Amino acid sequence: MSDIVLKVDVRESKGTGGARAARREGLVPGVIYGGERGSVAIAFKENELVKAIKQGNLLAHMIEIEYDGERQPVITRDIQFHPVTDKALHIDVLRVEENTRIDVEIPVHFINEEASPGLKRGGVLNVVRHMVEVNTPAGSIPEELIADLTGLDINDAVHISSIPMPSGVRPTITDRDFTVATIGAKMKKEEEIVEEEVAADEVPTTEQEEDIDTSDSEAGDIEPEKEEG
Repeated sequence: MSDIVLKVDVRESKGTGGARAARREGLVPGVIYGGERGSVAIAFKENELVKAIKQGNLLAHMIEIEYDGERQPVITRDIQFHPVTDKALHIDVLRVEENTRIDVEIPVHFINEEASPGLKRGGVLNVVRHMVEVNTPAGSIPEELIADLTGLDINDAVHISSIPMPSGVRPTITDRDFTVATIGAKMKKEEEIVEEEVAADEVPTTEQEEDIDTSDSEAGDIEPEKEEG
């Protein structure tokens, strides 16, 4: 079971007015929904919620909330933050059980970059998907998915089929072996491109130009004819 337990109050006043009233009291309004019990307006104690957010285990992880004398496992589905202060404004949680299957996005962690020939030769890791949506039991949501870059050369790709999935976890996209990342060639710096263009524009002195210069020089050595008096 989750190591995060948050006590919440049931809000009698719903809607925008009720949410504002909760914030004035130092609470963060929210809603719990899912299952057969319908939606219930709730309010979290702001200091406890902030602490849970800082722990980093609130989103996409099963936690417990305690209200009406019982504990309910939930998954945090959404947290709205103030655009300036970053204070939590509203939180939605979904009722679940240990074996309830849910769709969540899991971060991808890339390992063994030093064992990739392509990266060692100056290639670049182009991440197509930083997060991958998976279907998983609510009680065993993985922290991350591991993508091993060992042996990958330039123009190679990491496909979802090469990423091991924990037991009971599967990607929600099943109709194709989609790309998670690629190893691309090193991009030329702007300075290198400019230098190449300048070098291409430089034209070496030709034999014809040398002949012209010589002719001009010889012509300059001939004294003009004197007029007869």
